[in-house]
Amino acid sequence: MSSGSEALLEVGQVVGTHGLRGDIKVRVTYLLPEDLLAVENLYLRHNSGMTELLKPLRKSLHKGNILLRLKGYDSLTAVEPLIGSLILLDETNLPELEEGQYRFLQLDGLQVIDVHHGLLGHLVNLMTTAAHDTYVVDGDFGEILIPAVPQFIVDIDLEAQIMKVDLPEDLVSLNR
Repeated sequence: MSSGSEALLEVGQVVGTHGLRGDIKVRVTYLLPEDLLAVENLYLRHNSGMTELLKPLRKSLHKGNILLRLKGYDSLTAVEPLIGSLILLDETNLPELEEGQYRFLQLDGLQVIDVHHGLLGHLVNLMTTAAHDTYVVDGDFGEILIPAVPQFIVDIDLEAQIMKVDLPEDLVSLNR
């Protein structure tokens, strides 16, 4: 996705409003919520397809979503039409990750190989829960949900496009 010379990444969607002062509720996809909280500017792709550069005046984490108050949108009636709009970021403005941390954008499509069962499939989605993120893998065993925690992830090789995992037997056999 691009707008001009920037490479824009879809990182969330407006899923509702919050309060009467024009806050929007954003469900973050494929990004750490902290990344969205750290940016100074973002793009809003309206349902009409128009993309607008906006400055968040207020940002906070709320029940797994991000609440944003955007400059120029200061009432409930102003933000209600934004529901369903997409939140985009210029990828060059994303904060650097620490060693061993990844964004789903980097992991999407990786082959997932279990040390005991071999190829499980490809990483197709990421579900965010209150406890931890969960990788969704689709392949010959069907859909497998893998908690994105260090005890199950052996190695991630972005160059080779492979994620090695060590899953409990029951997690894979339930999908046979």
